[in-house]
Order: sequence, then C-alpha cells, then structure tokens
Amino acid sequence: QVQLVESGGGLVQPGGSLRLSCAASGSIFSIATMGWYRQAPGKQRELVATIISGGNTKHADSVKGRFTISRDIAKNTMYLQMNSLKPEDTAVYYCNADLRSYGGLNYWGKGTLVTVSS
Repeated sequence: QVQLVESGGGLVQPGGSLRLSCAASGSIFSIATMGWYRQAPGKQRELVATIISGGNTKHADSVKGRFTISRDIAKNTMYLQMNSLKPEDTAVYYCNADLRSYGGLNYWGKGTLVTVSS
C-alpha cells in the first residue's frame, strides 16, 4: 500500500522558518490530491493546505501568506515551507494522499511535531 513519511519537524522560535517534507512510495503525485493537516494538543485536526494533480494549491486562512505547499513529482515528495511561525502553529503535522477516486484509500503519514516556542 501507499506509505507516507513526514520529516523536518522540530523546535523553532517565533518568527522562524521550517520546511516539512513528505516522501511517498510509488508514483502517486500525478493523480492524487495531497495535503498537509495539523493537530494541536486538545484540538481537532485541521486542513493546512492542499495541492491537486493539476498543481493548483489552496491554503487555510490561518496560514495564507506564511505557508506554501509544493511538490516534486519526480522525487515523489511534497513540501510545506513555513515562514513567520507563531506559537499557535505548534502541532503535529500530517501528510495526506487521497486516492479514493482511483479505487484506493485516504492515506496518512504518522506525523512530525512542530513546536514554536521561545
């Protein structure tokens, strides 16, 4: 089955930057809708950004102008560039790939922790 592995999380100071990566098994980026979600302690998981097979992107209002989702199809890797980080960005960030339109499942990575604190 499809496997997603996130990396790049860690501790950063407010105002700092961090880039998350999501490596996927198989060549799925050309057809799948992919995205980044996050879940803070005690809160529900929320959508951060999505990128579709055609390359169009969408970002949540809370991160618009600060975060940028992108992908490298040849490397089967998706990225989330995070700038001007705030303490409220602290959460476990999850990579998602939705292949339900192609007879597959909605796949999730195990997550990578981002902590924004001074």
